[in-house]
Amino acid sequence: MQKGSRFETLLRGGASLAVLAIAVSAGAAQAQTAPAGPNDVAPQAAATAEAPQDAQDTGKDIVITGFRGSLAKALDQKKASATAIDSILAEDIGKFPDLNLSESIQRIPGVALSRDGGEGRSISVRGLGPQFTRVRINGMEAIATAGGSDASGGTNRGRGFDFNVFAADLFNAITVQKTAEAATEEGSLGATVDLRTARPFDYKSGFTIAVSGQGSYNDLAEKASPRAAAMISWSNEDKTFGALISAAYTKRKLVESGYSTVRWTTNDAGAAPGFQSVLGTPCLTTDSKSNLVQVAPLPQVCAEANAAFHPRFPRYDYFIDDQQRIGLTGSIQWKPTDSTTISIDGLYADFKATREERYLEANGFAVTCTKSPIPANCGVPDTDVIAETITNGAMLKGTFNDVDLRVENRFDRLDTKFKQLTFNVDQNIGEKLKLNLILGHSQSDHQNPIQNTVTFDQYNVDGYSYDYTDRQHPVFNFGNANLANGTGWVLSQLRLRSASAKNTYETGQLNFTWDVTDGFSIEGGASYKGYGFQATDLRRSNGTTAAQDTNLSCCTLPADLNLNQYGQVVTIEGQSFFDADYQKAAAYFGLEDPTARGGTFKLGIEPGLAGNVAVDEHDKSGYLQFNFNRDMGLFTLRGNAGVRYVQTFQRSRGYSYSSGAAVPLVATRTYDDWLPSMNAVFEFSPKFQIRLAAAKMMARPDLTSIAPSATVSVSGANRSVSVGNPGLDPYRATTLDAAAEWYYMPGALLSVAFFQKDIDSFVQTVQSSGTFSDNPFGLPESLAIAACGTQYPATCNPAAANWTFSAPRNTPGGRLRGFEVNFQQPFKFLPGFLGNFGVLLNYTHVESNIKYLNSKGVVVKVTDLTGLSRNSANATLYYEDKVVSARVSAAYRSGYLSDAVGTQGIDSQGYNKTLNIDASVQITLTKQLKLTFEGINLTDQYQDQYNDSRDLLSVYHHTGREFLAGFRFNY
Repeated sequence: MQKGSRFETLLRGGASLAVLAIAVSAGAAQAQTAPAGPNDVAPQAAATAEAPQDAQDTGKDIVITGFRGSLAKALDQKKASATAIDSILAEDIGKFPDLNLSESIQRIPGVALSRDGGEGRSISVRGLGPQFTRVRINGMEAIATAGGSDASGGTNRGRGFDFNVFAADLFNAITVQKTAEAATEEGSLGATVDLRTARPFDYKSGFTIAVSGQGSYNDLAEKASPRAAAMISWSNEDKTFGALISAAYTKRKLVESGYSTVRWTTNDAGAAPGFQSVLGTPCLTTDSKSNLVQVAPLPQVCAEANAAFHPRFPRYDYFIDDQQRIGLTGSIQWKPTDSTTISIDGLYADFKATREERYLEANGFAVTCTKSPIPANCGVPDTDVIAETITNGAMLKGTFNDVDLRVENRFDRLDTKFKQLTFNVDQNIGEKLKLNLILGHSQSDHQNPIQNTVTFDQYNVDGYSYDYTDRQHPVFNFGNANLANGTGWVLSQLRLRSASAKNTYETGQLNFTWDVTDGFSIEGGASYKGYGFQATDLRRSNGTTAAQDTNLSCCTLPADLNLNQYGQVVTIEGQSFFDADYQKAAAYFGLEDPTARGGTFKLGIEPGLAGNVAVDEHDKSGYLQFNFNRDMGLFTLRGNAGVRYVQTFQRSRGYSYSSGAAVPLVATRTYDDWLPSMNAVFEFSPKFQIRLAAAKMMARPDLTSIAPSATVSVSGANRSVSVGNPGLDPYRATTLDAAAEWYYMPGALLSVAFFQKDIDSFVQTVQSSGTFSDNPFGLPESLAIAACGTQYPATCNPAAANWTFSAPRNTPGGRLRGFEVNFQQPFKFLPGFLGNFGVLLNYTHVESNIKYLNSKGVVVKVTDLTGLSRNSANATLYYEDKVVSARVSAAYRSGYLSDAVGTQGIDSQGYNKTLNIDASVQITLTKQLKLTFEGINLTDQYQDQYNDSRDLLSVYHHTGREFLAGFRFNY
């Protein structure tokens, strides 16, 4: 059977079902309620079901309130929807022990969370990472981006959504749509996430107030911080006009502490010509030109040590974050007639932070030298291996002489401002035709204007040792180093950087729904989306691509200056040492003044051209969709079938370096896609139904990949060349889904879903090595010579074979498939207080076979998609009565790849498994007032990153436990 034939068969079947529905529409059965869209959710409305202990008797219906009621209503939405969705409504968000929005979403089956600084930042859905997930806010696509530590991805220059920009309190409904339909805009392979802020017509009462306040305490930072939220909603008695405003404020102080290595490498790959001696055996000598070369023949003990992996920067890490998150929403709704509803929604968020990073490291293991005599700070070629333990090709333990040490103090200022305004009109024309107009603008502006680092070095330390035998508890000994004060240290680097990422959307949509008969309707519409992206990466610059971090000619400390005045003693993981003080150094040198010292701290784009890109996209699309709902006798058939057409115009801008200057480059292209889809629900009874879905989907390439830029970088032993590819095709996939759902009692669900995605157009960054002179991209040697700077031609030369080239290209992709199980059970059938318990359980398993190619197009590896956790699970045990509402939640995510092909000899990079446990208790004092107690990350889960299939430690950090106590008031 040819690829895609199953999809085509299912699609033809779906189209036939639509035609059948048209043919029999004249005799259609009585209309059934259409599923609510993301903009039709009324999260505060109670769900009708059997009454538990927390129910209220209104005289008409028995209505469930509280957490259990929100779960029941979310199940009603899931059951009624034509597409596969999962929802979290206001009670869930308001009461789950979550720091931000993403931590609420992770409770949904198939959703896995990535964390930064101890809280959720981005999500993956069914194994597909953040770049494959679209997010809409109040019906309009948006992107919010933030910054982070280098180990957590730094500045987000991609299409992924950073949920940590927002407090969960700002939203009252989250819907994750896992199958596609023509009515949903393109751009996702994983899921479409709909976020909705509150509107005044959501509330039955004409006047509503909600206020909450909390104090939080982190046991690692030993700091207390405040959180608060408030909402006021008003509407007139006949619900023709209303207004709502809400605000949320969070201040958070945390400490992140642990160990890292940056990466493991071999001397053969990254620090040639290798160690000076090993176990007393000389490994290096000098040739007739005084160049440093290996002894010939090289002794076996030297060859084994040089071929073994060792950490580039074995080190202690210590971060201090001070965060402030402010959010505001506003909404006005007006019904001038019974047929017209106008909604205007605004959202503003400001996420500010400062972060201070401190490191104590042996940086000499990452430094090479190829000329004799060996300078004092030459690094690996000046290092003697006194003792070693090599296991499975890795030097996990060793003692060394002539090791170079470094302390770093980095300081960041970060700020993300998000703004969105949407205008929504729902218009009924007669009883059968409905129009919907959406106009909107959103902007996310992330600025990291200060990203500066001061480093002190200490050279030729004897008796230094590291021990990674227990990878989670490495042990360091600093030999005869003088760690106590500034006497043994010298100023080595003033590293200045700045970054930004700005995303803007302009959206216009006009949609219609025509109810042809009771069981058949036609939807259609057209939309325009203008997207703009601009990112900067500024570094110390003298107008060339050469790094200026070590240029201290202007900044030599006076001979009589006591370095102790520009540092302080700090303690990390029990180790005390003298460290640089960025604030003192910045004041002395004028680091944040680009005009200081003759402009020596001027920033420019030249050293980091690949990070200075811009992309404009203009997307025009239209769709036609048939919705059907027909009693077929043995079952009711409902669903939809349709097609969406989209044309994408892309203009990308980047830079190359030529003739001594950065030269802007511009590339344009246009491509289009036809995206058919079908969703069918076979409802055999009010309690049991089967879903089938098929679609073609597309997701646009990563933003920095399509910029026509070329960056040449020389840093220590690394010579790297990175180029973009504006001709990349989007990711394209054919998807199949099937699910069985059993709603066997009110508030309960047992479901199993199977899914498959055949990705036939993938984007991969391909690496190759060789001489710059023979590079495959036509780049002139002048780029390499400029990047080499003063190292040319002695130690850095375009004719050398140690250049690494990276370029994105389209590859065949592969197949992703998996299943998810979802179980929800209130125990109200149990006697007494046991009937107040309930559980939520879900498990997802995903596997993929992605083909990874080398620069010649040959498949070198078939493995998982990056960001894909094969197993993820969530479990919540809750208890709820009239006074107490309590729950314990656990979220598990198995390990996943961040880099499937590796670099400098390692074969892969990734994250190890995590298990996060949270808990909350709410005590109702009165109908309006409740006390809240929450515990987050109760097991103090570490972030554990690895290098290579040997599971070599890359990052091992923790942020401590967080405890919150507060109140909620509703009127």
